[in-house]
Parts: sequence; structure tokens; C-alpha cells
Amino acid sequence: MSRLADTWRRAGAAGLLDAALVALAWVAAFVFRFSLLRNNAPANILHIVAVTLPIAVLAWGAALVWFGIYRSAWRHASLPDVWRLARACAVAALALAAVLLVMRVPNFPRSIVLIHPLLAGGALLAVRLAQRQLAERSHRGAPGDARPLLLLGSVDDAAPALQSLRATRLWRAVAVYSPLQAEAGERLQDLPVLGPPRALGEVARAFGAQHALVAGSAGSATRRLLLEQASGARLALLTLPRADDWLQQGAGSTVPRNLELADLLGRAAVQLDVRGLSDLLAGQCVLVTGAGGSIGSELCRQIARFGVGRLVCLDMSEFAIYQLEQELRARHPDMPAVFLTANVRDATRLRVLFERQRPAVVFHAAAYKHVPLMEQDNAIEALRTNVLGTVNAARAAALCGARRFVLVSTDKAVNPTNVMGASKRLAERALQVLAHEHAGTRMVAVRFGNVLGSSGSVVPRFAQQIAAGGPVTVTHPDIVRYFMTIPEAAQLVLQAALMGDSGDIYVLDMGEPVRIVELARLMIRLSGRDEDEIPVVFTGLRPGEKLFEELLADDETTLPTPHPKLRVARHGDVEGPRVDLDALQRRIAIGGAEEPEAAAVKDLLASLVPEYRPQLAPEGNA
Repeated sequence: MSRLADTWRRAGAAGLLDAALVALAWVAAFVFRFSLLRNNAPANILHIVAVTLPIAVLAWGAALVWFGIYRSAWRHASLPDVWRLARACAVAALALAAVLLVMRVPNFPRSIVLIHPLLAGGALLAVRLAQRQLAERSHRGAPGDARPLLLLGSVDDAAPALQSLRATRLWRAVAVYSPLQAEAGERLQDLPVLGPPRALGEVARAFGAQHALVAGSAGSATRRLLLEQASGARLALLTLPRADDWLQQGAGSTVPRNLELADLLGRAAVQLDVRGLSDLLAGQCVLVTGAGGSIGSELCRQIARFGVGRLVCLDMSEFAIYQLEQELRARHPDMPAVFLTANVRDATRLRVLFERQRPAVVFHAAAYKHVPLMEQDNAIEALRTNVLGTVNAARAAALCGARRFVLVSTDKAVNPTNVMGASKRLAERALQVLAHEHAGTRMVAVRFGNVLGSSGSVVPRFAQQIAAGGPVTVTHPDIVRYFMTIPEAAQLVLQAALMGDSGDIYVLDMGEPVRIVELARLMIRLSGRDEDEIPVVFTGLRPGEKLFEELLADDETTLPTPHPKLRVARHGDVEGPRVDLDALQRRIAIGGAEEPEAAAVKDLLASLVPEYRPQLAPEGNA
């Protein structure tokens, strides 16, 4: 109640001030008309002013109230607020002119209705701009309290960042450094805009800045270039929180935070078909295999947002499923959820669980994905989990009446040179066989590259090596990979569940590939070190590892989908031999007469995956 009363008091005070300004402007208009222009005033001038002044105040006050001027927070005024004030002034002037015309005041000078709006409108705008200026100065803090901050980015990128910085007193923007040479010499909200050929380090020293805020879209070439220059200038790099940080952490998350690798390599936010996903998931039972892994757990987080009737999380790791249970129950205490431990290689266990839970949608993320580990002694395990696990999960989904089944695949399935990639390609082909056998369940696969921060990826390993003081080990100076963030990958997997025909393989837009050595150097720079302190050492490619991964095989083309970041892969005429799933299951079943050696596994894969080319020696090594 006190807050409402305070609001009314502020509006009342603003109204009284505006009335005084309008009245003064009305008197000033007469003074200007008859004194400054040296025209003789009529004998009844005082009577004219006395009669018309209250009418002017009332007309202008009514227009300002009608246009909601007193509902605007002018300490945060923007251009739309100024235009609304201008419209209110125009309507007030026209209404006042009409009233005076009807009144027919004797000897009333008609030029007053033109002079007064200019004076009154200018006064009203000046007061509001002064209010905003005072608010900005109060937010900037004293020079001794706020640390100087350099903004890195073009003028268009820096402007919204500068607006966000006004919410904190911890930082004081001192200049903008733009990578666009044409912008150097401009000013942005009274800040100088500098840029090439002047060095970034020189600019930072001139303004006493040890921190820089990187503005602009994540993953852009401009942002990467600026980051490299900033690391050479020994600047600590910051960025503004993402929108999801604001939603989860509240207003305090507007404070700039340290730049992370995902901010550099990530792309613009994925635009989900929220209505379509709500129709697919809301109120339904959704099951995720491999739910304790990087992609699986993020899928569970994303699915929980759509109001599912029940979320079933399945993983073979007791610890991983326990951690996920604790997180989801804390975030979504009212969401019905079931947490199961099971191995996807156990077909009987899966059929029982699927029949008991009866999911409408299944996301199959369970897999072995570490290339060198699966290449020799564990090769048979890759087939049993990645291929038989997929067959078991897809069959169980079809038998329990699931409407959708989505396999999470990988770019390593394209022209594979390792057991892991070949096993995922065989899983894709097995899924296409099952899609024909079970027409009632739409089965699709989604193929993408490396995911930043996922278990087994290079990013956590590089972070550990940097924390230990180095060196950072990279297999080859020319090795490149596609990268995306975990949330982006999970969201696009969800999106693919809405699309296409059963048996389709979707390819995600992975952006531009990244050289792993550059990734290592960026992480070293983000840690505040340089390569003199943390050296990069090349160790040679590991077994089964390629210099680059393709997203499409040579005999494939892609077709567009309604989503700009998803394309569907279409195979050529040569599909290879049909996969006999029952024979395959008998051949690699657990507990068989003998355990196949790695060579036998590779021969089997070569017979079922024509594009598989096992490496005799790691590619690219001397």
C-alpha cells in the first residue's frame, strides 16, 4: 500500500511541476510575442492571459494523462517515450487551439498557439532528460568506487551492453574499442569510440582499464578476433549474462561475469517450436535413456520445461541417476518423475520397464562415445551398447506403443574410421530397418558433432591440464572439430522429434569447424595465462582419430526442414547390405561361446557398414 501511495505522490509532484512549466511557457509566449517582437499589446492583455492560462494548463494536463506520460519511468527513458511525449504535446496544442477558437477571446493573438507548444514541449522534455541524466550519474558511482571497463565490439554491439551496465555501480565504462576501423573517432553516449590502427593494449593503458567487456553475438568472427587481441593486451575478459541466467538467478545476474568458452564458441539461441513441442510433450510420459550423461541430463532439463505428465530417467550409472534426481526434484518438485537404473543391453529389463511406464516419446542418448577407448579391447562393448542398445530400446518403444523414438547420433558415423563411429552408423542403419518394421512409431536419428563440456570431450581435459600448470596436449596441429553447446544440442534433438518421416537422419547446423590447437590457446588465454607459461604440446593422433569429421557421407545430400538449423540427410542408391538384426544380436550377444577380438569386430563392421575404413595407423601421423 505504501508503494502505491509513493507512486501516486511522485505522479502528483510531476503533474504539479508540468502544470507550472505549461503556465510559465504560456506567459513566456505572450512576452515573446509582444515584447521581444516589439508589437503593441492590446489593452486587455492581462485579461486575455488570466482567462486563457487555466484553459491551457487543463488542456495540456489532460493530454499528458491521456497518453500515460506519468506512467513512464523517465529515469530509464528511451526514444519511444520521447515520441509519446511529442504526440501528447501535439494533441494538447491542437485541442487548446480548438477550444480558444470556439471561445473567441477578443484580441487573442493567434500566433500564441504556435509559440506556446514549442516552449512548453521543450520545457517538459528538458526536465525529463535531466531526470534521466541524474539517474545515470547516480548509477555510475564515484570514480573511486567503480572500476574502469573497456567495451569491445562495434557501436551496434556496445550500445545495448552499455545500457545494461547502468544497472551496476561496480563498473564504469570508459571507452569503446571497435574492430571496425570506420567507427573509430565516433562517440557513443559520450564515450569515445576507438579502434584500429590503434592497438587495444595501448587504449587500455591510456584509460587505466584492466578489464574488458566483450559485446556482440556469441561465436562471431569479430568476437574471436577481439578476444585474441584482448588476451595479448593482458585484459581480464567479461561478458553480460545470458537471458537464461536472468531467468534463473534474478536481477543480480545483470552484473558482468567472466567470459567462458561457451560464450565464445556458442551461437545465437535456438528458436524452438514451443507450441509444437508443447503439443508433443505436455501431459505425456517421456523417457530418456542415458539420462545421467551430458546430453541426456540436458534433455531431461529441457523436457521438464514443457509440463510433461511423467519424466522417466534411465541410466546404468547409479551415481549419475542419483545426481540427476536431486537436481530435478529441487528444480521441479511438482513434476512426476521416475529414476531407473538399467542397462540398455538388457532387452528383457527394457521391455518390462517400457511396458510399465508406457512412454509416448523416447530419447535414446545412452552410448559409449570415447573413440580411443572403444578402438581395441573394448570394441565389442561399443557394438553391444551402441548397436544392440539402440535395437533393444527402439523395439521396446515400439512394443509399448510409443509415438516417437529419437536416436542421438554423431558426426563420427560419417565415413567412419573408428569402431565408435562405425557402431553409431550401424545403429542408424538398424534404426532404419526397425522404422520399416514398426510403422506405428516414428523413428529418427539426429547427428551432431562435439559438445562443449560434455564428458570425454577435450574441454574438461584442457581445463584440468591448465589448472595443473600444463602442458596442454593436442594430438595434431591441423585437427579440427565442430562444436556446439550442450543446451543447443539438446534443444535441436527435441526439435527433430517434431519433424520428418520415420527413418530420417537429421544433421544439425554446426557452424564453422574449430581448430583444436586454437581452442587450447583460447582456453589458456581465458585462464589469464599465455603460452610461455602453459605450453601446447603435440602428441600425435590416437587410434581411429581423423583430422576432421564430416557431417554428411559422400553419397548423401541434404534437404531443408522448417527449422533453419536442421537438415535431413538423404542417402544415394547404394545403401549396403540389409542388416539382419536377429543374426547380429546372436553374433555379438553377451555370454556367447567366445568373446570376439577387436579384429573380428572390425571385420564385422566392415561387412555391415560399407563406408567404414579401419585405420592401420592414425591419420596424419608420420
